[in-house]
Amino acid sequence: MSKTLLDQIKQANPIITNVANSVTVDQVANVQNIIGASPIMSSDPEEAPEMVAIAQALSINIGTLSAEPIHQMKTLMAEAYRQAKPVVIDPVAVGSIHYRQKIIDELLALGTPKIIRGNAGEIAYLAGLDWQANGIDAGSGEIDLVKVAQTAAKKQQTTILLSGPTDIITDGHHTTKVANGTPLFQVHVGSGDMLTGLCAAFVAVSPDNPYQAAIDAATTFAVAGQLVAEAMPTPLPGSFYPQLLDCLFNITAADVQTHAQVTEVLTHE
Repeated sequence: MSKTLLDQIKQANPIITNVANSVTVDQVANVQNIIGASPIMSSDPEEAPEMVAIAQALSINIGTLSAEPIHQMKTLMAEAYRQAKPVVIDPVAVGSIHYRQKIIDELLALGTPKIIRGNAGEIAYLAGLDWQANGIDAGSGEIDLVKVAQTAAKKQQTTILLSGPTDIITDGHHTTKVANGTPLFQVHVGSGDMLTGLCAAFVAVSPDNPYQAAIDAATTFAVAGQLVAEAMPTPLPGSFYPQLLDCLFNITAADVQTHAQVTEVLTHE
């Protein structure tokens, strides 16, 4: 892990404009704030130019869709690309809902995000590969997940963070696996949304290296979750989330580096 990005977030206090999933809006705001960023949630297209102007990154989550949020997403993204601000997208449930596929295709037509964070089913759709997605769950498939992520990265020309028991980060040319984490992430609604929010905070201070930003975000989050679960006498989801926030508040780059289980995958092009 880079020794400096987490410290840079705390020092720079970057503003992150978010269109969040209404189910997890407070979780995304909390996790960004706790690591040192400054979250702001946007819901009116009229404020888009100013919202983007004051922000260092934009995070778009399509978890709860309706006409107004879709218009807001498109307005903010168009403005972010115009102002050359980094964009992070979370294509929630796109692997199993045709309407969401239409919307994500329209959003991706506006420009190229720096990072796309999703589960296996969501990333498989972006790769154009067959996968039996199951709503917000990853679903199942027989394709190697590294291949899924790499194919999506090349097709979308962006950095992909395929999250799961082992996170896979790739820009299509370089690939890294993060093996830290805990099964409690899978039973806490909002884990993926929080990780997307962290990606936005990290890429805000590293817009020219989204691959490293995604690695650092994934590693920080996974190590924090693992440390919390290992310290709990009985790992339970109800008490996991508040302790995760506490851990992320206190975690340092040195802590992450000490516990990180990160490996680089050799890529044959």
